[in-house]
Amino acid sequence: MSEPRFLVVRLGSLGDIVHTFPAVAGLRETFPKADIVWLTHPRWESLVQSSQLVTEIWAAEARSLSSLRDIIRRIREKRFAVAIDYQGLWKSAALPLFGGVARRIGFSSKTIREFGVPILYSDRVNCKQVHIATQNGELSQRAGARNGVAHFHLSVPPEAEMSVAQALRSFSVTKYVVLSPGGGWVSKCWPVDRFGLLCQKIRDDLGLRCVLNFGPGEESLVASVKAAAGNADPVPYNGSLVQLMALLRNAVCIVGGDTGPLHLAIALDTPSVALFGPTDPARNGPYRPCNSFASPRKLDIILRSPDAVTTYKRGDRPDPSLLKLSVDEVFDSVRRHVEARQ
Repeated sequence: MSEPRFLVVRLGSLGDIVHTFPAVAGLRETFPKADIVWLTHPRWESLVQSSQLVTEIWAAEARSLSSLRDIIRRIREKRFAVAIDYQGLWKSAALPLFGGVARRIGFSSKTIREFGVPILYSDRVNCKQVHIATQNGELSQRAGARNGVAHFHLSVPPEAEMSVAQALRSFSVTKYVVLSPGGGWVSKCWPVDRFGLLCQKIRDDLGLRCVLNFGPGEESLVASVKAAAGNADPVPYNGSLVQLMALLRNAVCIVGGDTGPLHLAIALDTPSVALFGPTDPARNGPYRPCNSFASPRKLDIILRSPDAVTTYKRGDRPDPSLLKLSVDEVFDSVRRHVEARQ
């Protein structure tokens, strides 16, 4: 009997795709020869490809009517047995429906973010797990996976490794700590001046340079960190997605909030210092499948004030709980990772 043909829907974003990999790995583990097609945004094609978990990757631009028509046509032609919507939005749930997939698995109304979306699913899963990665795994189990999640490996092209190493050597940097001060919602971000002071302590006390990862529109943020860092002279870096993967994989550790680069670094087995404020690390924190090669306790240090109040409402100022995380406390966590790697 042939294995079923799966359509996996997860359009974005970076951290959410990373938290979907363990669930798709669980699917692949159970159905090693199955045809699995991942539907995502064009921006994330290289990331999905790096997982080597799927047979095909289809890119869909949700704001382009012609792109959506083409995807719906391709879904109809492929005749999928099952579609799994790991995203839980109207736009992601509608595509398998219009594509004529009879069995459509998604989250129930208890988990979903957008009201009414579950009406588009044939199978609605009431999640019992807390972390979003294991909730995704519950969808995979509904589709027939023995284990909801499984270990996966992200491959980094050698040319990306060489490009990043060469760029850093031009700054006389070989061993480094990555700081990721951005993160979409300002309320999830540790203050930029503290990132600058952290750079100073890492340079003065540990003898290491910091590399500042930043994305489009975050140039002023990085300039503020550099100004606060003084003669610590952190190196700004804004390369392609595969170059970011190379940068993260070879770092001593990463320091950042609940953002895509932090979760990507963790997926690449890089130690982390995760700074959490309003979002709950039990749901959105560092996640490594249970059969990861190293113990999560050794690789991830999560810092969150006991006074933090969980909310996913976006704000334009750092959450008060993040202000209670001192530079010394964060530096001590970095020092522990550095000493563990010596």
